[in-house]
Amino acid sequence: MYKIKEIYFTLQGEGFHAGRPAVFCRFSGCNLWSGREEDRHKAICQFCDTDFWGMDGIEGGKYAAASLAEKIAELWPNKQVNPFVVFTGGEPLLQLDDSLIQELKKHHFEIAVETNGTLEAPSQIDWICVSPKEGTDIIVKQGHELKLVYPQGAMNPEDFMSWDFKHFYLQPMDSPEIDFNTQSCIDYCKSNPQWKLSVQMHKVLNIP
Repeated sequence: MYKIKEIYFTLQGEGFHAGRPAVFCRFSGCNLWSGREEDRHKAICQFCDTDFWGMDGIEGGKYAAASLAEKIAELWPNKQVNPFVVFTGGEPLLQLDDSLIQELKKHHFEIAVETNGTLEAPSQIDWICVSPKEGTDIIVKQGHELKLVYPQGAMNPEDFMSWDFKHFYLQPMDSPEIDFNTQSCIDYCKSNPQWKLSVQMHKVLNIP
């Protein structure tokens, strides 16, 4: 059974697919933080801004593969046109597996995942976005999109340019220093045009 925090239809808010309609399926759980605020001081990733603890969100709960795929398909408004699902978390690769992917392919979904890159990814995922976190052992070094939250400690964007990704994004860390972080990303992208700026459009426009 898959433990799901929430499932909802929205627009992708950041990165390559920003603005694209998508069903978001958020798994409960992560390998970098428990999700409880009282444990944040022990978290490997200190800046996480997502509530992925528990199963109490919209359409949250425990699902078998077929029933989860059916629920995701129910939320897509036009069954014939470009169905797209984004698996996120927490860390989705703790749970996303071949069984669920196969069920979603029966509904003709394009499947994307947003991962911290510390766990192996199933082979039939259509779009892999890796967001590296400082202090982790990243093993997924190829995919479609690398999205680095910046600045992030000693992490240097140059360290990732040899990795096998089609698109490289810098995304300003959302913090009290957001204006400074945004300008730092802009300046870096202008000086290093291999990188593109990713802005969290859903926060700017208040898209759920």
